[in-house]
Amino acid sequence: MTDIVRVGLVDSGALPEQREAVAAATAFVYEDERLVSIEAQPDILGHGGAVLAIVRHLAPEARFHIAQVFHARHVTTAAQVVAAIDWLVETGVDLINLSLGLREHRPALEMACRRACAAGVVLCAATPARGAPVFPAAYEDVWRMTGDARCSRHEISSLMTPHADFGAHVLPLPFAGNGHGGASMGCAHMSGHIAALLAWHEAPSRADPARLRDWLRERLRQQARYHGPEQRSSRAGSSGNPSSGKVSQM
Repeated sequence: MTDIVRVGLVDSGALPEQREAVAAATAFVYEDERLVSIEAQPDILGHGGAVLAIVRHLAPEARFHIAQVFHARHVTTAAQVVAAIDWLVETGVDLINLSLGLREHRPALEMACRRACAAGVVLCAATPARGAPVFPAAYEDVWRMTGDARCSRHEISSLMTPHADFGAHVLPLPFAGNGHGGASMGCAHMSGHIAALLAWHEAPSRADPARLRDWLRERLRQQARYHGPEQRSSRAGSSGNPSSGKVSQM
Protein backbone atom coordinates (compact mmCIF):
# COMPACT_ATOMS: atom_id res chain seq x y z
CA MET A 1 0.00 0.00 0.00
CA THR A 2 0.99 3.68 0.06
CA ASP A 3 1.47 5.99 3.02
CA ILE A 4 -1.35 8.17 1.63
CA VAL A 5 -4.61 6.34 2.28
CA ARG A 6 -7.81 7.49 0.60
CA VAL A 7 -10.79 7.20 2.92
CA GLY A 8 -14.35 7.46 1.66
CA LEU A 9 -17.07 8.76 3.99
CA VAL A 10 -20.76 8.12 3.29
CA ASP A 11 -22.24 10.67 5.64
CA SER A 12 -23.42 14.26 6.06
CA GLY A 13 -20.33 15.89 4.57
CA ALA A 14 -17.36 17.74 6.00
CA LEU A 15 -17.00 20.91 8.05
CA PRO A 16 -15.58 24.00 6.33
CA GLU A 17 -12.44 23.88 8.47
CA GLN A 18 -11.75 20.32 7.24
CA ARG A 19 -11.61 21.36 3.59
CA GLU A 20 -7.85 20.93 3.22
CA ALA A 21 -8.16 17.20 4.01
CA VAL A 22 -10.84 16.60 1.36
CA ALA A 23 -9.62 15.42 -2.05
CA ALA A 24 -13.05 14.90 -3.65
CA ALA A 25 -16.66 15.47 -2.67
CA THR A 26 -20.14 15.14 -4.14
CA ALA A 27 -23.71 14.99 -2.85
CA PHE A 28 -26.46 12.60 -3.84
CA VAL A 29 -29.95 14.10 -3.83
CA TYR A 30 -33.34 13.68 -5.48
CA GLU A 31 -34.44 16.22 -8.07
CA ASP A 32 -37.82 15.69 -9.75
CA GLU A 33 -37.83 12.16 -8.27
CA ARG A 34 -34.49 11.37 -9.95
CA LEU A 35 -31.32 10.59 -8.02
CA VAL A 36 -28.57 12.96 -9.14
CA SER A 37 -25.16 14.08 -7.94
CA ILE A 38 -24.54 17.75 -7.20
CA GLU A 39 -21.87 19.83 -5.51
CA ALA A 40 -21.42 18.87 -1.87
CA GLN A 41 -22.36 21.43 0.77
CA PRO A 42 -20.83 22.02 4.22
CA ASP A 43 -21.99 19.59 6.89
CA ILE A 44 -24.87 21.15 8.84
CA LEU A 45 -25.61 18.07 10.96
CA GLY A 46 -22.11 17.67 12.36
CA HIS A 47 -22.08 13.88 12.10
CA GLY A 48 -19.85 13.60 9.04
CA GLY A 49 -17.50 16.21 10.45
CA ALA A 50 -17.20 14.23 13.67
CA VAL A 51 -16.43 11.02 11.76
CA LEU A 52 -13.80 12.75 9.60
CA ALA A 53 -12.15 14.30 12.66
CA ILE A 54 -11.81 10.90 14.34
CA VAL A 55 -10.35 9.15 11.30
CA ARG A 56 -7.96 12.03 10.68
CA HIS A 57 -6.85 12.02 14.32
CA LEU A 58 -5.87 8.35 14.07
CA ALA A 59 -4.55 8.51 10.47
CA PRO A 60 -3.27 12.08 10.03
CA GLU A 61 -2.01 11.59 6.47
CA ALA A 62 -5.33 10.25 5.15
CA ARG A 63 -7.11 12.07 2.36
CA PHE A 64 -10.89 12.05 2.29
CA HIS A 65 -13.45 11.49 -0.45
CA ILE A 66 -16.85 12.71 0.72
CA ALA A 67 -20.15 11.20 -0.47
CA GLN A 68 -22.83 13.35 1.10
CA VAL A 69 -26.12 11.47 1.57
CA PHE A 70 -27.46 13.13 4.74
CA HIS A 71 -28.53 16.74 4.35
CA ALA A 72 -31.10 18.52 6.52
CA ARG A 73 -32.09 15.35 8.39
CA HIS A 74 -30.43 12.23 9.73
CA VAL A 75 -32.10 9.96 7.16
CA THR A 76 -31.32 8.99 3.59
CA THR A 77 -32.29 6.14 1.23
CA ALA A 78 -30.62 2.89 0.27
CA ALA A 79 -30.39 4.15 -3.34
CA GLN A 80 -28.36 7.17 -2.23
CA VAL A 81 -26.00 4.96 -0.24
CA VAL A 82 -25.60 2.61 -3.23
CA ALA A 83 -24.73 5.55 -5.50
CA ALA A 84 -22.30 6.85 -2.88
CA ILE A 85 -20.47 3.52 -2.54
CA ASP A 86 -20.16 3.09 -6.31
CA TRP A 87 -18.87 6.64 -6.74
CA LEU A 88 -16.30 6.22 -4.00
CA VAL A 89 -15.01 2.99 -5.55
CA GLU A 90 -14.69 4.79 -8.90
CA THR A 91 -12.62 7.54 -7.26
CA GLY A 92 -10.13 4.96 -6.00
CA VAL A 93 -10.62 4.96 -2.24
CA ASP A 94 -8.95 2.31 -0.09
CA LEU A 95 -11.55 2.29 2.69
CA ILE A 96 -15.16 3.39 3.11
CA ASN A 97 -16.70 4.32 6.46
CA LEU A 98 -20.46 3.76 6.76
CA SER A 99 -21.61 5.03 10.15
CA LEU A 100 -25.23 4.25 9.30
CA GLY A 101 -27.66 1.36 9.30
CA LEU A 102 -30.82 -0.03 7.74
CA ARG A 103 -33.03 -2.62 9.41
CA GLU A 104 -34.11 -4.29 6.16
CA HIS A 105 -31.97 -6.04 3.56
CA ARG A 106 -31.77 -4.27 0.20
CA PRO A 107 -30.41 -6.35 -2.74
CA ALA A 108 -29.00 -3.27 -4.49
CA LEU A 109 -27.09 -2.29 -1.35
CA GLU A 110 -25.69 -5.78 -0.97
CA MET A 111 -24.51 -5.78 -4.59
CA ALA A 112 -22.83 -2.39 -4.16
CA CYS A 113 -20.95 -3.76 -1.14
CA ARG A 114 -19.93 -6.84 -3.11
CA ARG A 115 -18.58 -4.68 -5.94
CA ALA A 116 -16.58 -2.60 -3.49
CA CYS A 117 -15.14 -5.61 -1.66
CA ALA A 118 -14.25 -7.31 -4.95
CA ALA A 119 -12.32 -4.16 -5.88
CA GLY A 120 -10.29 -4.54 -2.68
CA VAL A 121 -11.96 -1.65 -0.85
CA VAL A 122 -12.30 -2.13 2.92
CA LEU A 123 -15.87 -1.45 4.11
CA CYS A 124 -16.41 -0.52 7.76
CA ALA A 125 -20.08 -0.26 8.80
CA ALA A 126 -21.68 0.53 12.14
CA THR A 127 -23.61 -2.16 13.97
CA PRO A 128 -25.28 -2.34 17.40
CA ALA A 129 -23.37 -4.42 19.91
CA ARG A 130 -26.59 -6.33 20.61
CA GLY A 131 -29.92 -6.92 18.97
CA ALA A 132 -31.02 -7.48 15.39
CA PRO A 133 -28.49 -7.08 12.57
CA VAL A 134 -28.43 -3.95 10.43
CA PHE A 135 -27.30 -3.40 6.88
CA PRO A 136 -24.79 -2.99 5.29
CA ALA A 137 -22.87 -4.25 8.36
CA ALA A 138 -24.54 -7.68 8.11
CA TYR A 139 -23.36 -8.29 4.55
CA GLU A 140 -20.51 -10.70 3.83
CA ASP A 141 -17.00 -9.19 3.92
CA VAL A 142 -18.22 -5.91 5.45
CA TRP A 143 -16.45 -5.17 8.73
CA ARG A 144 -19.02 -4.90 11.56
CA MET A 145 -17.84 -2.13 13.87
CA THR A 146 -19.42 -0.89 17.08
CA GLY A 147 -18.75 1.19 20.18
CA ASP A 148 -17.15 -0.29 23.29
CA ALA A 149 -17.24 1.75 26.50
CA ARG A 150 -14.13 -0.05 27.78
CA CYS A 151 -11.97 1.50 25.06
CA SER A 152 -10.12 4.79 25.37
CA ARG A 153 -9.42 6.92 22.31
CA HIS A 154 -6.57 4.74 21.02
CA GLU A 155 -7.78 1.32 22.19
CA ILE A 156 -9.83 -1.29 20.36
CA SER A 157 -11.58 -4.49 21.34
CA SER A 158 -11.68 -7.74 19.38
CA LEU A 159 -15.26 -8.88 19.87
CA MET A 160 -15.89 -11.56 17.23
CA THR A 161 -19.50 -12.00 18.34
CA PRO A 162 -22.57 -12.73 16.18
CA HIS A 163 -23.17 -8.96 16.18
CA ALA A 164 -19.79 -7.26 15.79
CA ASP A 165 -16.18 -7.87 14.77
CA PHE A 166 -14.42 -5.03 16.59
CA GLY A 167 -15.28 -2.19 18.95
CA ALA A 168 -13.68 1.14 19.77
CA HIS A 169 -14.11 4.42 21.63
CA VAL A 170 -17.69 5.69 21.61
CA LEU A 171 -17.25 9.46 21.74
CA PRO A 172 -16.24 12.09 19.17
CA LEU A 173 -13.28 14.39 19.62
CA PRO A 174 -14.06 17.21 22.08
CA PHE A 175 -13.97 19.89 19.38
CA ALA A 176 -16.11 18.09 16.79
CA GLY A 177 -19.45 16.33 16.92
CA ASN A 178 -20.85 17.15 20.32
CA GLY A 179 -24.03 15.17 20.80
CA HIS A 180 -22.89 12.23 18.69
CA GLY A 181 -21.74 8.92 20.08
CA GLY A 182 -22.18 5.16 20.14
CA ALA A 183 -21.72 2.70 17.31
CA SER A 184 -21.23 5.38 14.64
CA MET A 185 -18.28 6.88 16.49
CA GLY A 186 -16.94 3.41 17.31
CA CYS A 187 -17.05 2.64 13.59
CA ALA A 188 -15.21 5.89 12.81
CA HIS A 189 -12.47 5.00 15.28
CA MET A 190 -12.08 1.56 13.73
CA SER A 191 -11.85 3.12 10.26
CA GLY A 192 -9.10 5.35 11.62
CA HIS A 193 -7.18 2.40 13.05
CA ILE A 194 -7.51 0.51 9.76
CA ALA A 195 -6.48 3.56 7.72
CA ALA A 196 -3.32 3.79 9.83
CA LEU A 197 -2.58 0.11 9.15
CA LEU A 198 -3.17 0.52 5.42
CA ALA A 199 -0.52 3.25 5.37
CA TRP A 200 2.14 0.67 6.29
CA HIS A 201 4.30 -0.29 3.32
CA GLU A 202 4.00 -3.95 4.36
CA ALA A 203 0.21 -3.91 3.98
CA PRO A 204 -0.95 -6.31 1.24
CA SER A 205 -2.18 -4.88 -2.04
CA ARG A 206 -5.87 -4.27 -2.72
CA ALA A 207 -5.39 -6.61 -5.70
CA ASP A 208 -5.64 -9.53 -3.25
CA PRO A 209 -8.70 -8.68 -1.10
CA ALA A 210 -8.73 -11.99 0.79
CA ARG A 211 -5.08 -11.66 1.85
CA LEU A 212 -5.60 -8.03 2.80
CA ARG A 213 -8.62 -8.92 4.92
CA ASP A 214 -6.74 -11.70 6.74
CA TRP A 215 -3.77 -9.41 7.35
CA LEU A 216 -5.97 -6.67 8.78
CA ARG A 217 -7.86 -9.09 11.04
CA GLU A 218 -4.62 -10.44 12.50
CA ARG A 219 -3.12 -6.97 13.05
CA LEU A 220 -6.30 -5.73 14.71
CA ARG A 221 -6.45 -8.75 17.00
CA GLN A 222 -2.82 -8.16 18.01
CA GLN A 223 -3.58 -4.51 18.64
CA ALA A 224 -6.74 -5.15 20.69
CA ARG A 225 -6.71 -4.14 24.35
CA TYR A 226 -9.80 -6.25 25.08
CA HIS A 227 -10.93 -9.61 23.77
CA GLY A 228 -14.51 -10.82 23.92
CA PRO A 229 -17.73 -8.86 24.43
CA GLU A 230 -18.14 -6.12 26.98
CA GLN A 231 -20.06 -7.31 30.04
CA ARG A 232 -22.47 -4.55 30.99
CA SER A 233 -26.08 -3.81 31.69
CA SER A 234 -26.18 -0.21 30.45
CA ARG A 235 -26.49 0.85 26.83
CA ALA A 236 -23.26 2.82 26.73
CA GLY A 237 -21.51 2.24 23.44
CA SER A 238 -24.54 0.80 21.68
CA SER A 239 -25.99 2.24 18.53
CA GLY A 240 -28.97 4.40 17.97
CA ASN A 241 -32.18 2.97 16.56
CA PRO A 242 -32.25 3.06 12.75
CA SER A 243 -35.61 3.86 11.25
CA SER A 244 -37.56 1.20 9.40
CA GLY A 245 -37.37 1.57 5.63
CA LYS A 246 -34.84 4.41 5.73
CA VAL A 247 -31.11 4.46 6.29
CA SER A 248 -30.21 6.46 9.38
CA GLN A 249 -27.04 7.61 11.06
CA MET A 250 -26.06 5.49 14.05
